Amino acid sequence: MTLRWDVLLAILGMAIVTYAVRAGGYAVLRAWKPPRFAEAMLNHMPGCIFVAFILPSIAMQGAWHVAAAGVAVLCMRLSRMLTLSIVVSVGALWAVKATGL
Repeated sequence: MTLRWDVLLAILGMAIVTYAVRAGGYAVLRAWKPPRFAEAMLNHMPGCIFVAFILPSIAMQGAWHVAAAGVAVLCMRLSRMLTLSIVVSVGALWAVKATGL
């Protein structure tokens, strides 16, 4: 395996830009207080992004996977325990698959 300088420089450049964007965001939010609606939006954004990435792949798996995701959401809503909601939803999907439905 040989070292390609163009690939190495591209990787390092992307790493520097990624770090600058993240650090710049923190620096801006320290120096400037966003309006209330923007702050609320930023607090909810990680969940929305997660759903936007995960939901299409779950939907492609079929109705039982969508139902298991619904069980996970419901369990998380009721218990506020991430590990429990994962275990319950995986268990529900396993039980449905084991019965052959």
